[in-house]
This record gives sequence, structure tokens and C-alpha cells, in this order.
Amino acid sequence: MPLTPEEPQIHESAQGPRVTPAASRTAQTPRPVPGPRPAAVPRPGRPGPSPAAASRTGGAPRPAPPAQRAPLATSGPVAPTAPSVSAAVPQIQLIPASAEGALDAAEEAVDLLLDTGRAPGDILVLTTGDPHPWAAHELSFGEAAYWALHDAGDDVFYADAAQAERAADRPVVVLAANGGPAGATATSLPTALARAGALLVVCGDPEQINSVLGTGV
Repeated sequence: MPLTPEEPQIHESAQGPRVTPAASRTAQTPRPVPGPRPAAVPRPGRPGPSPAAASRTGGAPRPAPPAQRAPLATSGPVAPTAPSVSAAVPQIQLIPASAEGALDAAEEAVDLLLDTGRAPGDILVLTTGDPHPWAAHELSFGEAAYWALHDAGDDVFYADAAQAERAADRPVVVLAANGGPAGATATSLPTALARAGALLVVCGDPEQINSVLGTGV
């Protein structure tokens, strides 16, 4: 059978003398109740008022919590935090396409970006060959009106890659390698990459694009 633990037996010698029940005590003269102790006099045998009590009675203010205290001065200069590589270098995506199909591939990429939540003003489309029909139409009203639409930043903007230096940075750049003069793709890729804040989508011949970038994408 399992053993039941017993309660410890305290002997009389360990307890000391028994106390007479209150009912059998003789009446004693009640102790006089001491008057209120002055607040300025500390209790005998104890330190004076704590900082918390002093602050409540108009004494020294309570020190600020550690999170609110001023930072300690350092002995030397603090090294700046290095920027994130992912924040500095945009992601590159390649959509294989021929020179004839690069513009259509770029249009599909723009539609997908808009469907996934990108704002129209976030997207810049560059072409190495024939201009996008929208760009050709807007340029018919003059370059001033055309670039005013770019500066407004309200919609997707289409531009010739040769004029990409004039375009401002946007979070997403789509480059359509749709022909153009020899070396147009090689010249346009670095500029398009510099204009892209987060993502560069390149529509064109993979071998040609990888040879320019120097690595597979």
C-alpha cells in the first residue's frame, strides 16, 4: 500500500510555552495610543523616506525609468549601419522573347504588375526599338506635354530607352529589347537597372541579356 505522508509532529519544546487563550487572560490596562509621528522624523532603526515617498511629499523627483533616460555617452564614434543589399540592388526578372515579341511580353508584364497591386505610377517601360504606341501618340502633342505626363507620375510611362537618362527613378522598370540599333540592349540595360528601385523586368533574348549582365538571371 502506498504510504500516506504524515503531518510533522511539533514537540512542545520546539513550540515554546503555550499561550493562554484570550478568554482566560486577566484584564489589563490598555496601552496609551501614541500620537501621530511627525512626517519629517524617520522611524527609529529605519532609513529615511524613500525617493518614491519623497516625490509624493514634494521632495526630490522620481528618477526616470531606464527606457526614458538619456543614452550614455560613448567613448568613440559609432559605426553607421550598413544598408541592406536587397534594398540597394533591385531584383531582375527575365522574360524570354524575340525582338518582335518583346513589346507584347512587356505589355503582359505590366498587366500582371497592375493585377498584383502595383500602382500605375510605379512603372516605367523602356523600349530599345520602335516606340510603344502610347508614347508615339503622346509625342504627337509635343515633347513638353509628353514629359509633363512623366513628371505627374500618375500613370505607366513609356519612353525610348535612349532617353532613359531623362526619366526619373521608379520602383519597377520594364525593358523591352525590341530591336533598335546594334548594341541598343547592351547600352540600355545598365541605365534601366539604375532607374529601377525594386524590380527590373527584361523582355528579350536570354543569351544576349545574360552576356550583358555577366551572369544568369
